[in-house]
Amino acid sequence: MSEAPHGAPIKTPAQLVAAIIAGFAVPIVIIVLLAVYVDNSTRTGAGTDSLSEAQVNARIKPFAQVDIRDANAPRVFKSGEEVYKAVCSACHAAGVAGAPKFTNTADWAPRIAQGFDTLWHTALAGKGAMPARGGTSPDDYSDFEIARAVAYMANNSGASFPEPVQPAAGAAAATPASGAAAGAAPASGADATNATATQAAAAMAAMASVPQAAAPAAGAAQSADASQAGKALYQQVCQACHAAGVLNAPKFGDKDAWAPRLKDPMETVYNYALHGKGAMPAKGGSNASDADVKAAVDYMVSAVK
Repeated sequence: MSEAPHGAPIKTPAQLVAAIIAGFAVPIVIIVLLAVYVDNSTRTGAGTDSLSEAQVNARIKPFAQVDIRDANAPRVFKSGEEVYKAVCSACHAAGVAGAPKFTNTADWAPRIAQGFDTLWHTALAGKGAMPARGGTSPDDYSDFEIARAVAYMANNSGASFPEPVQPAAGAAAATPASGAAAGAAPASGADATNATATQAAAAMAAMASVPQAAAPAAGAAQSADASQAGKALYQQVCQACHAAGVLNAPKFGDKDAWAPRLKDPMETVYNYALHGKGAMPAKGGSNASDADVKAAVDYMVSAVK
């Protein structure tokens, strides 16, 4: 059996010329493509970008940053939703540590029944596993912004609280004068609730702005004129709530409001003032001496006898 004769792939001069050209052209094209690829690719070796503008700026950047704000600029308050997302959602979104879960009407119903003021005070003072103000400070979120967050969560969970009214500039200073409007016709419905929220916001702001007096030294003598000391402390601290009866505080000079409280012994009334009760913080949020706090109680009680 004979084998088939072997034939060369190049049989004509034209095929030979084409093969020679391809032998040169193909490597040249490959080399050109590789050169273009290498030239267009960025390859940074270790330390080669240490003098770049970005790297230099990163190295000389100061550790501390100064945030300059205009103290006279009007404050832009955050909405209830913004405060909820930034602070409250950490626990209320999932109902952590017994917190009423956001939008869960069953969790919120007994709390909503207590009223907005109670919910607001609980948020400000803390309760159970919840720290005061959700772990923030008044510099982070004002009492008004906390009130907005409370209303936002409650209203999304079955309540129908009106939006807290934004306090006007100087509302804290104007709070004592609010008693002058006591003779005006009482508001009704949402207007009454708004008025209460406004008074509460002003009272909280007033208590937050109370100058903290230094605690008296051990063995210091009581004020020479206890009556004047009590009146001064009332005007400086207590009237923020008691002048207009804000947050269920017994109104100054209102015998009917004070009557059920004065059924208790005076030591019990003093104890409420010294250690706080309901929405009222201990000593009204001040650092006054125990003697001056008792004197302020005596001054208020004397106005209803």
